[in-house]
Amino acid sequence: MVREGKWSARSVVMEALSRIDAVEGSVHAFLHVDREGALRRAEEIDRAVAEGRDPGPLAGVPVAVKDNISVEGMPLTCGSRILEGYVAPYDATVVRRLREAGAIIIGKTNLDEFAMGSSTEYSAYGPTRNPWDLSRIPGGSSGGSGAAVASGEVPLALGSDTGGSVRCPASFTGVYGLKPSYGLVSRYGLVEFSNSIEVVGALASTSRDLSLLFSVIRNSSSPDPLDQTSVFAPLQDIGGIEGMEFGLLIQTLGKGVDPEVESATYRFADEMKDMGGKVEEVSLPEMGLALPAYYLLVCAEASSNLARYDGIRYGMPAPLDARNWNEAFSTVRGKGFGPEVKRRVMMGSFELSSGYYDAYYLRAVAARKLLREKMLSLFRKYQFLISPTNPVLAPALGEKLSDPLSMYLLDLDTVLANLSGIPALSIPFARARGLPVGIQLMAPPLRDDWLTSVASLLELRGKVELAGEVAEVA
Repeated sequence: MVREGKWSARSVVMEALSRIDAVEGSVHAFLHVDREGALRRAEEIDRAVAEGRDPGPLAGVPVAVKDNISVEGMPLTCGSRILEGYVAPYDATVVRRLREAGAIIIGKTNLDEFAMGSSTEYSAYGPTRNPWDLSRIPGGSSGGSGAAVASGEVPLALGSDTGGSVRCPASFTGVYGLKPSYGLVSRYGLVEFSNSIEVVGALASTSRDLSLLFSVIRNSSSPDPLDQTSVFAPLQDIGGIEGMEFGLLIQTLGKGVDPEVESATYRFADEMKDMGGKVEEVSLPEMGLALPAYYLLVCAEASSNLARYDGIRYGMPAPLDARNWNEAFSTVRGKGFGPEVKRRVMMGSFELSSGYYDAYYLRAVAARKLLREKMLSLFRKYQFLISPTNPVLAPALGEKLSDPLSMYLLDLDTVLANLSGIPALSIPFARARGLPVGIQLMAPPLRDDWLTSVASLLELRGKVELAGEVAEVA
Protein backbone atom coordinates (compact mmCIF):
# COMPACT_ATOMS: atom_id res chain seq x y z
CA MET A 1 0.00 0.00 0.00
CA VAL A 2 2.90 2.35 0.68
CA ARG A 3 4.49 1.53 -2.67
CA GLU A 4 1.16 2.25 -4.39
CA GLY A 5 0.65 5.52 -2.52
CA LYS A 6 -2.45 4.23 -0.71
CA TRP A 7 -0.88 4.62 2.73
CA SER A 8 1.98 6.83 3.83
CA ALA A 9 5.14 5.44 5.36
CA ARG A 10 4.83 8.10 8.04
CA SER A 11 1.42 6.74 9.07
CA VAL A 12 2.85 3.22 9.29
CA VAL A 13 5.70 4.40 11.51
CA MET A 14 3.38 6.45 13.71
CA GLU A 15 1.17 3.40 14.20
CA ALA A 16 4.19 1.28 15.17
CA LEU A 17 5.43 3.93 17.60
CA SER A 18 1.98 4.19 19.14
CA ARG A 19 1.90 0.43 19.71
CA ILE A 20 5.40 0.52 21.21
CA ASP A 21 4.30 3.26 23.59
CA ALA A 22 1.24 1.21 24.59
CA VAL A 23 2.93 -2.10 25.41
CA GLU A 24 6.64 -1.48 25.92
CA GLY A 25 6.22 -0.72 29.62
CA SER A 26 4.96 -4.27 30.09
CA VAL A 27 7.00 -6.20 27.52
CA HIS A 28 10.38 -4.41 27.41
CA ALA A 29 11.27 -5.70 23.95
CA PHE A 30 13.41 -2.69 22.96
CA LEU A 31 16.66 -1.25 24.26
CA HIS A 32 16.52 1.70 21.87
CA VAL A 33 13.75 3.20 19.73
CA ASP A 34 14.89 5.59 16.98
CA ARG A 35 11.80 7.77 16.70
CA GLU A 36 13.34 10.71 14.86
CA GLY A 37 15.35 8.54 12.51
CA ALA A 38 12.35 6.35 11.66
CA LEU A 39 10.12 9.33 10.89
CA ARG A 40 12.87 10.97 8.83
CA ARG A 41 13.30 7.77 6.81
CA ALA A 42 9.51 7.52 6.35
CA GLU A 43 9.44 11.01 4.87
CA GLU A 44 12.17 10.02 2.41
CA ILE A 45 10.12 7.00 1.32
CA ASP A 46 6.93 9.03 0.95
CA ARG A 47 8.85 11.56 -1.14
CA ALA A 48 10.19 8.78 -3.39
CA VAL A 49 6.67 7.41 -3.93
CA ALA A 50 5.36 10.90 -4.74
CA GLU A 51 8.11 11.28 -7.34
CA GLY A 52 7.18 8.00 -8.98
CA ARG A 53 10.13 6.00 -7.69
CA ASP A 54 9.76 2.54 -6.15
CA PRO A 55 11.41 2.45 -2.69
CA GLY A 56 11.50 -1.36 -2.69
CA PRO A 57 9.56 -4.45 -1.55
CA LEU A 58 9.66 -3.43 2.14
CA ALA A 59 8.73 0.21 1.54
CA GLY A 60 7.75 1.79 4.85
CA VAL A 61 7.80 -1.47 6.84
CA PRO A 62 9.14 -1.03 10.40
CA VAL A 63 11.78 -3.62 11.29
CA ALA A 64 13.37 -4.24 14.69
CA VAL A 65 17.01 -5.34 14.88
CA LYS A 66 18.59 -7.34 17.69
CA ASP A 67 21.14 -5.25 19.55
CA ASN A 68 24.13 -7.36 18.55
CA ILE A 69 23.75 -6.34 14.89
CA SER A 70 25.36 -3.09 13.79
CA VAL A 71 23.06 -0.23 12.72
CA GLU A 72 24.95 2.95 11.91
CA GLY A 73 24.26 5.75 14.39
CA MET A 74 22.38 3.55 16.87
CA PRO A 75 23.64 2.10 20.17
CA LEU A 76 25.25 -1.33 19.99
CA THR A 77 25.28 -2.73 23.52
CA CYS A 78 24.87 -6.50 23.01
CA GLY A 79 22.82 -6.30 26.20
CA SER A 80 26.01 -5.67 28.18
CA ARG A 81 27.28 -2.88 30.43
CA ILE A 82 30.72 -3.27 28.92
CA LEU A 83 29.50 -1.66 25.66
CA GLU A 84 27.31 0.97 27.31
CA GLY A 85 27.51 4.21 25.32
CA TYR A 86 29.01 2.61 22.22
CA VAL A 87 27.42 3.73 18.93
CA ALA A 88 27.79 1.61 15.79
CA PRO A 89 29.85 3.33 13.05
CA TYR A 90 28.47 1.29 10.13
CA ASP A 91 25.55 -0.84 8.92
CA ALA A 92 25.69 -4.62 8.92
CA THR A 93 25.15 -6.08 5.46
CA VAL A 94 21.68 -7.31 6.42
CA VAL A 95 20.76 -3.81 7.63
CA ARG A 96 22.04 -2.25 4.41
CA ARG A 97 19.92 -4.69 2.42
CA LEU A 98 16.87 -3.82 4.51
CA ARG A 99 17.38 -0.13 3.89
CA GLU A 100 17.83 -0.72 0.15
CA ALA A 101 14.51 -2.59 0.17
CA GLY A 102 12.77 0.42 1.75
CA ALA A 103 12.50 -0.94 5.30
CA ILE A 104 12.60 1.41 8.27
CA ILE A 105 14.85 0.36 11.17
CA ILE A 106 12.74 1.44 14.12
CA GLY A 107 15.01 0.32 16.95
CA LYS A 108 17.23 -2.25 18.66
CA THR A 109 15.82 -5.14 20.66
CA ASN A 110 16.78 -6.69 23.98
CA LEU A 111 18.83 -9.87 24.26
CA ASP A 112 20.73 -12.06 26.64
CA GLU A 113 24.14 -10.46 27.12
CA PHE A 114 26.26 -11.13 24.03
CA ALA A 115 23.53 -13.57 22.90
CA MET A 116 24.47 -16.01 25.68
CA GLY A 117 21.21 -17.32 27.05
CA SER A 118 17.82 -18.82 26.29
CA SER A 119 15.51 -16.52 28.23
CA THR A 120 16.54 -12.85 27.72
CA GLU A 121 16.93 -12.67 31.49
CA TYR A 122 20.71 -12.28 31.21
CA SER A 123 20.39 -8.81 29.66
CA ALA A 124 22.14 -6.13 31.72
CA TYR A 125 19.12 -3.91 31.03
CA GLY A 126 16.44 -6.15 32.52
CA PRO A 127 14.40 -9.06 31.16
CA THR A 128 11.92 -9.06 28.31
CA ARG A 129 8.53 -10.59 29.12
CA ASN A 130 6.43 -12.95 27.05
CA PRO A 131 3.49 -11.00 25.55
CA TRP A 132 1.18 -14.03 25.95
CA ASP A 133 1.89 -14.26 29.68
CA LEU A 134 3.94 -11.49 31.28
CA SER A 135 5.01 -13.80 34.10
CA ARG A 136 6.93 -15.97 31.63
CA ILE A 137 10.09 -15.69 29.57
CA PRO A 138 9.95 -15.00 25.81
CA GLY A 139 12.91 -17.30 25.17
CA GLY A 140 16.31 -16.14 24.08
CA SER A 141 18.66 -14.89 23.22
CA SER A 142 16.57 -12.98 20.63
CA GLY A 143 13.70 -12.58 23.08
CA GLY A 144 13.29 -8.89 22.39
CA SER A 145 12.82 -9.51 18.68
CA GLY A 146 10.34 -12.33 19.26
CA ALA A 147 8.33 -10.30 21.76
CA ALA A 148 8.32 -7.21 19.52
CA VAL A 149 6.74 -9.20 16.68
CA ALA A 150 4.36 -11.18 18.90
CA SER A 151 3.02 -8.05 20.61
CA GLY A 152 2.46 -6.21 17.31
CA GLU A 153 5.11 -3.56 17.85
CA VAL A 154 6.69 -4.46 14.50
CA PRO A 155 5.79 -6.97 11.79
CA LEU A 156 9.38 -8.07 11.16
CA ALA A 157 12.55 -8.45 13.20
CA LEU A 158 16.11 -9.70 12.90
CA GLY A 159 17.77 -11.92 15.48
CA SER A 160 20.83 -14.10 15.68
CA ASP A 161 20.88 -17.85 16.20
CA THR A 162 23.85 -19.67 17.72
CA GLY A 163 22.08 -22.61 19.37
CA GLY A 164 18.41 -21.77 18.93
CA SER A 165 18.35 -18.05 19.72
CA VAL A 166 15.86 -17.22 16.95
CA ARG A 167 13.80 -20.42 17.10
CA CYS A 168 13.45 -20.56 20.90
CA PRO A 169 11.79 -17.11 21.21
CA ALA A 170 9.78 -17.77 18.06
CA SER A 171 8.37 -20.90 19.68
CA PHE A 172 7.68 -19.32 23.06
CA THR A 173 6.07 -16.17 21.59
CA GLY A 174 4.09 -17.75 18.74
CA VAL A 175 5.85 -16.37 15.68
CA TYR A 176 7.91 -17.81 12.83
CA GLY A 177 11.66 -17.98 13.39
CA LEU A 178 14.10 -19.00 10.66
CA LYS A 179 17.68 -20.04 11.34
CA PRO A 180 19.28 -19.95 7.86
CA SER A 181 21.94 -22.25 6.48
CA TYR A 182 25.36 -21.17 7.68
CA GLY A 183 26.72 -18.65 5.18
CA LEU A 184 23.51 -17.96 3.26
CA VAL A 185 22.93 -14.69 5.15
CA SER A 186 25.91 -12.39 5.61
CA ARG A 187 27.32 -12.20 9.12
CA TYR A 188 29.18 -8.94 8.46
CA GLY A 189 28.18 -6.54 11.24
CA LEU A 190 27.05 -9.26 13.65
CA VAL A 191 29.04 -9.01 16.89
CA GLU A 192 30.86 -12.29 17.20
CA PHE A 193 30.11 -14.76 19.97
CA SER A 194 30.73 -18.11 18.26
CA ASN A 195 31.58 -17.27 14.70
CA SER A 196 31.84 -20.82 13.34
CA ILE A 197 28.23 -21.50 14.36
CA GLU A 198 26.12 -18.31 14.68
CA VAL A 199 23.95 -16.83 11.92
CA VAL A 200 21.60 -13.87 11.44
CA GLY A 201 17.99 -15.05 11.43
CA ALA A 202 14.50 -13.72 10.70
CA LEU A 203 11.28 -13.46 12.73
CA ALA A 204 7.78 -12.67 11.43
CA SER A 205 4.16 -13.31 12.33
CA THR A 206 3.14 -14.84 8.96
CA SER A 207 4.88 -17.14 6.50
CA ARG A 208 4.48 -14.62 3.69
CA ASP A 209 6.17 -11.91 5.73
CA LEU A 210 8.95 -14.32 6.68
CA SER A 211 9.58 -15.27 3.04
CA LEU A 212 9.69 -11.62 2.02
CA LEU A 213 12.12 -10.68 4.80
CA PHE A 214 14.36 -13.64 4.05
CA SER A 215 14.40 -12.87 0.33
CA VAL A 216 15.77 -9.42 1.18
CA ILE A 217 18.50 -10.40 3.64
CA ARG A 218 19.82 -13.59 1.98
CA ASN A 219 22.67 -13.62 -0.53
CA SER A 220 20.40 -13.42 -3.57
CA SER A 221 22.91 -13.36 -6.42
CA SER A 222 26.40 -13.80 -4.99
CA PRO A 223 28.23 -14.19 -1.66
CA ASP A 224 28.89 -11.06 0.40
CA PRO A 225 32.53 -10.02 -0.18
CA LEU A 226 32.62 -8.60 3.37
CA ASP A 227 31.97 -12.04 4.90
CA GLN A 228 34.47 -14.79 4.12
CA THR A 229 32.03 -17.46 5.32
CA SER A 230 29.36 -16.21 2.91
CA VAL A 231 27.87 -18.52 0.26
CA PHE A 232 25.18 -18.30 -2.41
CA ALA A 233 22.49 -20.73 -3.53
CA PRO A 234 19.69 -20.17 -6.06
CA LEU A 235 16.08 -20.44 -4.94
CA GLN A 236 14.39 -23.81 -5.36
CA ASP A 237 10.64 -23.74 -4.75
CA ILE A 238 9.31 -27.24 -4.03
CA GLY A 239 5.76 -26.30 -5.04
CA GLY A 240 4.13 -28.98 -2.89
CA ILE A 241 5.12 -31.75 -0.53
CA GLU A 242 3.40 -34.71 -2.21
CA GLY A 243 5.78 -37.66 -1.98
CA MET A 244 8.28 -35.80 0.20
CA GLU A 245 9.95 -37.84 2.94
CA PHE A 246 9.79 -36.58 6.54
CA GLY A 247 11.75 -38.05 9.43
CA LEU A 248 10.36 -37.60 12.95
CA LEU A 249 13.34 -37.55 15.35
CA ILE A 250 12.35 -39.87 18.18
CA GLN A 251 15.17 -38.66 20.46
CA THR A 252 13.36 -35.30 20.73
CA LEU A 253 10.25 -36.90 22.20
CA GLY A 254 9.43 -38.86 25.34
CA LYS A 255 11.10 -38.34 28.71
CA GLY A 256 11.44 -34.68 29.73
CA VAL A 257 9.11 -33.39 27.01
CA ASP A 258 5.87 -31.67 27.98
CA PRO A 259 3.02 -34.04 26.95
CA GLU A 260 1.23 -31.23 25.10
CA VAL A 261 4.40 -30.36 23.17
CA GLU A 262 4.78 -34.02 22.21
CA SER A 263 1.13 -34.23 21.18
CA ALA A 264 1.49 -31.12 18.99
CA THR A 265 4.56 -32.64 17.33
CA TYR A 266 2.67 -35.79 16.38
CA ARG A 267 -0.25 -33.69 15.09
CA PHE A 268 2.22 -31.76 12.93
CA ALA A 269 3.50 -35.03 11.51
CA ASP A 270 -0.10 -36.05 10.75
CA GLU A 271 -0.62 -32.78 8.88
CA MET A 272 2.40 -33.56 6.72
CA LYS A 273 0.81 -36.91 5.90
CA ASP A 274 -2.52 -35.25 5.07
CA MET A 275 -0.70 -32.94 2.67
CA GLY A 276 0.79 -35.88 0.81
CA GLY A 277 4.06 -36.31 2.64
CA LYS A 278 5.48 -39.58 3.91
CA VAL A 279 6.40 -39.57 7.61
CA GLU A 280 8.30 -42.17 9.58
CA GLU A 281 10.10 -42.16 12.90
CA VAL A 282 13.86 -41.94 12.65
CA SER A 283 16.56 -42.47 15.26
CA LEU A 284 19.73 -40.45 15.76
CA PRO A 285 21.51 -42.17 18.67
CA GLU A 286 24.38 -39.69 18.50
CA MET A 287 22.05 -36.79 19.38
CA GLY A 288 23.16 -37.03 23.01
CA LEU A 289 26.52 -35.60 21.92
CA ALA A 290 24.97 -32.42 20.54
CA LEU A 291 24.38 -30.30 23.64
CA PRO A 292 27.73 -30.94 25.39
CA ALA A 293 29.66 -30.54 22.12
CA TYR A 294 27.80 -27.31 21.39
CA TYR A 295 28.54 -25.72 24.77
CA LEU A 296 32.19 -26.73 24.66
CA LEU A 297 32.59 -25.17 21.21
CA VAL A 298 30.71 -21.94 21.87
CA CYS A 299 32.43 -21.34 25.21
CA ALA A 300 35.84 -21.83 23.60
CA GLU A 301 35.02 -19.35 20.84
CA ALA A 302 33.46 -16.91 23.31
CA SER A 303 36.58 -16.86 25.46
CA SER A 304 38.58 -15.88 22.40
CA ASN A 305 36.13 -13.45 20.81
CA LEU A 306 35.36 -11.57 24.02
CA ALA A 307 39.02 -10.95 24.80
CA ARG A 308 38.75 -7.79 22.67
CA TYR A 309 36.65 -6.06 25.36
CA ASP A 310 39.61 -4.66 27.26
CA GLY A 311 38.45 -1.17 28.25
CA ILE A 312 40.78 0.48 25.76
CA ARG A 313 39.33 0.26 22.27
CA TYR A 314 35.61 0.81 22.92
CA GLY A 315 32.92 0.64 25.56
CA MET A 316 33.57 0.84 29.29
CA PRO A 317 36.88 2.69 29.88
CA ALA A 318 39.71 1.20 31.89
CA PRO A 319 40.35 2.83 35.30
CA LEU A 320 43.04 5.49 35.12
CA ASP A 321 44.49 4.52 38.51
CA ALA A 322 45.17 0.90 37.54
CA ARG A 323 48.74 -0.14 38.34
CA ASN A 324 49.17 -2.18 35.15
CA TRP A 325 47.32 -3.48 32.11
CA ASN A 326 46.33 -6.77 33.76
CA GLU A 327 44.64 -4.94 36.62
CA ALA A 328 42.82 -2.60 34.23
CA PHE A 329 41.73 -5.51 32.04
CA SER A 330 40.40 -7.50 35.01
CA THR A 331 38.59 -4.51 36.52
CA VAL A 332 36.77 -3.63 33.29
CA ARG A 333 35.70 -7.19 32.57
CA GLY A 334 34.75 -7.85 36.19
CA LYS A 335 32.42 -4.85 36.23
CA GLY A 336 31.27 -4.97 32.60
CA PHE A 337 30.38 -8.63 32.08
CA GLY A 338 27.41 -10.34 33.68
CA PRO A 339 27.46 -13.77 35.38
CA GLU A 340 26.55 -15.90 32.35
CA VAL A 341 29.19 -14.29 30.12
CA LYS A 342 31.81 -14.76 32.85
CA ARG A 343 30.76 -18.39 33.27
CA ARG A 344 31.16 -19.14 29.58
CA VAL A 345 34.44 -17.25 29.21
CA MET A 346 35.91 -19.15 32.17
CA MET A 347 34.64 -22.48 30.84
CA GLY A 348 36.10 -21.73 27.43
CA SER A 349 39.44 -20.60 28.84
CA PHE A 350 39.63 -23.76 30.93
CA GLU A 351 38.98 -26.16 28.06
CA LEU A 352 41.50 -24.37 25.82
CA SER A 353 44.22 -24.46 28.46
CA SER A 354 47.22 -26.76 28.38
CA GLY A 355 46.32 -30.30 29.36
CA TYR A 356 42.61 -29.93 28.66
CA TYR A 357 42.53 -28.87 24.99
CA ASP A 358 42.67 -32.45 23.69
CA ALA A 359 40.29 -33.80 26.30
CA TYR A 360 37.55 -31.25 25.73
CA TYR A 361 37.84 -28.94 22.74
CA LEU A 362 39.18 -31.42 20.17
CA ARG A 363 36.64 -34.04 21.24
CA ALA A 364 33.86 -31.47 20.77
CA VAL A 365 35.19 -30.69 17.28
CA ALA A 366 35.16 -34.41 16.46
CA ALA A 367 31.60 -34.72 17.81
CA ARG A 368 30.44 -31.83 15.63
CA LYS A 369 31.96 -33.48 12.56
CA LEU A 370 30.27 -36.78 13.41
CA LEU A 371 26.88 -35.14 13.99
CA ARG A 372 27.08 -33.24 10.72
CA GLU A 373 27.91 -36.45 8.84
CA LYS A 374 25.00 -38.26 10.51
CA MET A 375 22.58 -35.44 9.72
CA LEU A 376 23.68 -35.30 6.08
CA SER A 377 23.25 -39.04 5.82
CA LEU A 378 19.66 -38.67 7.06
CA PHE A 379 19.03 -36.04 4.41
CA ARG A 380 20.07 -38.50 1.73
CA LYS A 381 16.76 -40.22 2.48
CA TYR A 382 14.56 -37.51 4.00
CA GLN A 383 13.85 -34.04 2.65
CA PHE A 384 12.79 -32.82 6.12
CA LEU A 385 13.28 -33.67 9.78
CA ILE A 386 10.63 -32.87 12.41
CA SER A 387 11.04 -32.16 16.12
CA PRO A 388 9.65 -29.87 18.80
CA THR A 389 11.41 -26.52 18.83
CA ASN A 390 11.61 -26.66 22.63
CA PRO A 391 10.83 -29.60 24.90
CA VAL A 392 8.70 -27.45 27.24
CA LEU A 393 6.32 -24.50 27.22
CA ALA A 394 7.70 -21.06 28.13
CA PRO A 395 8.96 -21.25 31.75
CA ALA A 396 8.21 -18.63 34.37
CA LEU A 397 10.58 -15.70 34.81
CA GLY A 398 13.33 -16.68 37.22
CA GLU A 399 12.43 -20.37 37.15
CA LYS A 400 15.73 -21.50 35.61
CA LEU A 401 18.14 -18.72 36.56
CA SER A 402 19.57 -20.59 39.54
CA ASP A 403 20.20 -23.73 37.49
CA PRO A 404 22.32 -23.03 34.37
CA LEU A 405 22.11 -26.65 33.19
CA SER A 406 18.32 -26.49 33.23
CA MET A 407 18.54 -23.31 31.14
CA TYR A 408 20.93 -24.97 28.68
CA LEU A 409 18.49 -27.86 28.22
CA LEU A 410 16.05 -25.46 26.52
CA ASP A 411 18.42 -25.73 23.52
CA LEU A 412 18.29 -29.52 23.48
CA ASP A 413 16.43 -29.79 20.15
CA THR A 414 17.82 -26.74 18.39
CA VAL A 415 21.62 -27.08 18.60
CA LEU A 416 21.71 -29.89 16.01
CA ALA A 417 20.93 -27.46 13.19
CA ASN A 418 23.67 -25.06 14.29
CA LEU A 419 26.33 -27.75 14.62
CA SER A 420 25.33 -29.11 11.19
CA GLY A 421 25.04 -25.74 9.44
CA ILE A 422 21.58 -26.65 8.13
CA PRO A 423 18.46 -24.43 7.99
CA ALA A 424 15.73 -24.82 10.59
CA LEU A 425 12.37 -23.13 11.04
CA SER A 426 10.15 -22.83 14.11
CA ILE A 427 6.49 -22.81 13.05
CA PRO A 428 3.85 -21.45 15.52
CA PHE A 429 1.78 -24.57 15.10
CA ALA A 430 -0.25 -24.97 18.28
CA ARG A 431 -1.30 -23.60 21.63
CA ALA A 432 -1.28 -25.36 24.99
CA ARG A 433 -2.48 -23.98 28.32
CA GLY A 434 -2.76 -20.57 26.65
CA LEU A 435 0.86 -20.59 25.46
CA PRO A 436 2.32 -21.02 21.96
CA VAL A 437 3.96 -24.27 20.87
CA GLY A 438 6.51 -24.16 18.06
CA ILE A 439 7.38 -27.15 15.87
CA GLN A 440 10.82 -27.28 14.29
CA LEU A 441 11.32 -28.30 10.69
CA MET A 442 14.85 -28.89 9.38
CA ALA A 443 16.02 -29.20 5.77
CA PRO A 444 19.27 -30.01 3.92
CA PRO A 445 21.97 -27.31 3.65
CA LEU A 446 20.97 -24.32 1.50
CA ARG A 447 17.37 -25.52 1.10
CA ASP A 448 15.98 -22.80 3.33
CA ASP A 449 13.31 -22.00 0.75
CA TRP A 450 11.86 -25.51 1.21
CA LEU A 451 11.08 -24.60 4.81
CA THR A 452 9.30 -21.36 3.98
CA SER A 453 7.35 -23.19 1.26
CA VAL A 454 6.05 -25.79 3.73
CA ALA A 455 5.14 -23.03 6.19
CA SER A 456 3.18 -21.20 3.49
CA LEU A 457 1.31 -24.36 2.48
CA LEU A 458 0.40 -25.07 6.10
CA GLU A 459 -0.79 -21.53 6.63
CA LEU A 460 -2.92 -21.61 3.49
CA ARG A 461 -4.63 -24.72 4.87
CA GLY A 462 -5.38 -22.87 8.10
CA LYS A 463 -3.28 -25.31 10.10
CA VAL A 464 -1.07 -22.81 11.91
CA GLU A 465 -2.60 -21.82 15.23
CA LEU A 466 -0.98 -18.41 15.79
CA ALA A 467 -0.10 -17.13 12.31
CA GLY A 468 -0.60 -13.37 12.28
CA GLU A 469 -2.25 -13.32 15.70
CA VAL A 470 -1.08 -10.55 18.01
CA ALA A 471 -0.80 -11.03 21.77
CA GLU A 472 -3.11 -8.80 23.78
CA VAL A 473 -0.31 -8.12 26.29
CA ALA A 474 -2.08 -8.46 29.62
